[in-house]
Amino acid sequence: MTDKSLTDRHCTALQGVPPMDVQEVLRRLAESPDVAGWQMQHNSLERAFDFINYHETLAFVNAVAWICHQEDHHPTLTVTYNRCVARFDTHSIGGISMNDFICAAKVNALLR
Repeated sequence: MTDKSLTDRHCTALQGVPPMDVQEVLRRLAESPDVAGWQMQHNSLERAFDFINYHETLAFVNAVAWICHQEDHHPTLTVTYNRCVARFDTHSIGGISMNDFICAAKVNALLR
């Protein structure tokens, strides 16, 4: 990676850039503490977040929405009473990119 933490980076336009291959995604997941808890699932980065109640779940969802709006990189969120599953992938390149890692790290930072 770089010397700069993923949470200090920002998403960029990636048209024409190939998606990361499986080995690179798995290596980055293993090497970066910023994305602890995230896994590669179905060509996306995915993580489930559990909460005590619906209010806490929605507060988290709103915080994620704000972060992702700022980065112009939006996840798929599945929301239930006390759980949110977040999935990041980069539709414009058909796979996982550094933008997904950046947003995953920023979402993790919400819970520190």
